[in-house]
Amino acid sequence: MSRCLAILNEVFGYPAFRGLQAEAIEHVADGGDCLVLMPTGGGKSLCYQIPAIDRKARGLGAAIVVSPLIALMQDQVAALLEAGVRAAYLNSTLTGQQAFQTERAFENGDIDLLYVAPERLMTARFLELLDRSRIGLFAIDEAHCVSQWGHDFRPEYIQLSVLHERFPSVPRIALTATADEATRNEIIERLALSDARVFIDSFDRPNIRYRIVEKDNARTQLLDFIRSEHQNGATNDAGIVYCLSRRKVEETAEWLNTQGIRALGYHAGMDAEIRQTRQEQFKREDGVVMVATIAFGMGIDKPDVRFVAHLDLPKSMEGYYQETGRAGRDGSPANAWMAYGLGDVVQQRKMIDESDADEAHKRLSTAKLDALLGLCETAGCRRVRLLAYFGESSAPCGNCDTCLNPPDTWNGTREAQMALSCVYRASRASGFSFGAGHLIDILRGTRTERVAQYHHDQLSTFGVGAEQGEPEWRAIFRQMVAYGFLAVDHQGHGALVLTAASRAVLKGEQEVTLRRYVKPARSRQVGSKGGSRTDPTTGMSPHQRARWERLRTWRAETAKADGVPAYVIFHDATLAELARNAPASVGELRGIPGIGARKLERFGEELIDVVGAD
Repeated sequence: MSRCLAILNEVFGYPAFRGLQAEAIEHVADGGDCLVLMPTGGGKSLCYQIPAIDRKARGLGAAIVVSPLIALMQDQVAALLEAGVRAAYLNSTLTGQQAFQTERAFENGDIDLLYVAPERLMTARFLELLDRSRIGLFAIDEAHCVSQWGHDFRPEYIQLSVLHERFPSVPRIALTATADEATRNEIIERLALSDARVFIDSFDRPNIRYRIVEKDNARTQLLDFIRSEHQNGATNDAGIVYCLSRRKVEETAEWLNTQGIRALGYHAGMDAEIRQTRQEQFKREDGVVMVATIAFGMGIDKPDVRFVAHLDLPKSMEGYYQETGRAGRDGSPANAWMAYGLGDVVQQRKMIDESDADEAHKRLSTAKLDALLGLCETAGCRRVRLLAYFGESSAPCGNCDTCLNPPDTWNGTREAQMALSCVYRASRASGFSFGAGHLIDILRGTRTERVAQYHHDQLSTFGVGAEQGEPEWRAIFRQMVAYGFLAVDHQGHGALVLTAASRAVLKGEQEVTLRRYVKPARSRQVGSKGGSRTDPTTGMSPHQRARWERLRTWRAETAKADGVPAYVIFHDATLAELARNAPASVGELRGIPGIGARKLERFGEELIDVVGAD
């Protein structure tokens, strides 16, 4: 352990391990297999990087890191090289000559960590390279990709059990931030980790404020949210906005730009070169908002993403947790904001029903969606609900919308019976089912052309719900679908049908408690525990602020010269400590978190000059 702690201090510049890091690192460094589950930003990478460095130094061989994305490899390798670690990657961005030179260096023992994609790892050529080399460790990052039931399934991951079969004496560590119990069990089974230790750290990200709002012109709500909480004068925080469709991505990005928000679009239908350019812009430039499908995000290490917004409902709790987890990796306050409405529920249910998956997969997808709907509709703490999904108990957090502004609940049994009865009578009278909009017109007694066409103004439910407004009824129908009393008829273009569970409500055998509809209000900053715009200069004197600006300018120039994102040089937290403490010698720099031996040697004198230029 003393060896690994020394590496943490000298290479990475941090004084102590966090959470379960120390135990997991010691286990792997000593040759044990393990599965590590830690939240995004929790320090998973160190759990294999430090044992890799330690085992290589002891002559036990280099580490092979299996990584699913080019962006992830490049970020990790760039950061390790800046810290003085001999790291490299093999992927499609290299020329044939570059790949050959990397393979030669690895075989000669000149590389400590080599990152590869699972597709390349499983080729006969690469396995033969491993046979000729000394291997000290296999690290399988984003291990949830092995799960066929998961949200990021990669078929190539299933083949990774060959590592245990072919190299039984080499320790393996699998890591992920997103896995419920079923997915954890599948990782263990498919990667042959039955004898491995399992380290599960808390899934909680206390610096993230979770907020889910009722959709009411979601684009305008998004703009209001960004302007009120993530914009300061002409600049805004870095953020990610997730949309379900490529078209919506492009339209939203274009619209945000017309509103003065610097936004880029990103989806899988774009040319690969454009995607790469935009990804680099997001990583290297300040204040960029990336509007994207889920094609963007996994492996993005940008630490200062201050918000993640969803304009459409994700498919599962895992997807929501992983996507929102890209905010606040630096530990500073961040927001997870989502606009959610009945249309989202209908759309996701329809997508499941119309998919080519088998019935077992559809049932599991429905259960995962139901868990997410439970999070959206809960009247209790959202964090408690989210953590419970991953098997972790917790107390109300005081840092989500339902804790800060507890919603009212009411006995909606009578209105639920009205809604269910209307669904039944309208479909019985016409021979087919209808969507929520038409059903609401019937309940409110609105004689539209469609209501007249089907003679639905003659139904006994016509006008019985006139005392409730259209938004209130939409909230009721949304909750009825979320609670399983209504289902989406995938053959009826989003039409609603009764379920078996609705019988007890109609017969008066089950009460229905609903969240009371509240008209969406303008976004505002609430509380101080998290979720508001983060200013690292808070509390700084004018002299300290001046140092901060000089340090940022120096960092930007250095990053540009090195061809890496600014955060690879130093995180904001490190610059803030430098600005506040004004170290006057290289020796005093040793106490600043984030400055390891290599960076101290390379940048020490420059930092002293920049800090001391008052």
